[in-house]
Amino acid sequence: MIITKVFAHRGASFFAPENTMYAFKLAYDAGADGIETDVQLTKDHIPVLIHDERLNRTTDGKGYVKDYTMQELRKLDAGSWFSDAFTGTSIISLEAFLDWFYNKPLYLNIELKNNKIDYKHLEAIVYEMLTYYKVLDRTIISTFSQKSIQKLQPYRSNIEIAFLTSTRKKHLPLFAKELGADAIHIKYHLITKKLIEQSVKQDIPVRAYTINRTRKMIKCFQYGCQGIFTDLPYKAVQTRKSFKRRMQT
Repeated sequence: MIITKVFAHRGASFFAPENTMYAFKLAYDAGADGIETDVQLTKDHIPVLIHDERLNRTTDGKGYVKDYTMQELRKLDAGSWFSDAFTGTSIISLEAFLDWFYNKPLYLNIELKNNKIDYKHLEAIVYEMLTYYKVLDRTIISTFSQKSIQKLQPYRSNIEIAFLTSTRKKHLPLFAKELGADAIHIKYHLITKKLIEQSVKQDIPVRAYTINRTRKMIKCFQYGCQGIFTDLPYKAVQTRKSFKRRMQT
């Protein structure tokens, strides 16, 4: 039986501001198997952890991440939008995150946010940093961008590459494999038994996002998804435990 891994989506982002150290530490304490986060590049080409291309939603800044230096971004408040309790929380760099992450028994999923902005050398910069921290063997790089998957091909023997999609497509596992991806990360409502069967034949893992309801988690466990992404890692871990107990009786 496949044990579905639980990835904390932008950390434990239901309880703390997404993509911040508060959210990541909560995910670790909750027993998540892995952490999912988003990477973009600053004006001075430093990879930072933030989902949106623009700063407006999750900080007190305005405009695009790419137009700010790392030093400028550190001055922004990335917590008070979520709750006054997190006022003063900073955007963090990938390097700062990996300095915390590398000695933890966790998997990592990095989504390259390059489907709207084609950040130059993003793939190489991220790969080089993952190599330095020696976490390639437990890291997945995912992206919606087919162009980015092509750019990642020189690294494919050392790291898992996942094709992100939110659209229905016939023979998706075969398509992803031909594209040069090793896994599929797909929106939950597109998960079917047939897709999982096709993925097993193609030897390509399927992981589903973003799942916060118990019923949906159980469906993924039953179907044999390799992983789920959730804002509620503690709930997912506990639901998986209950599901395993039921399967063993």
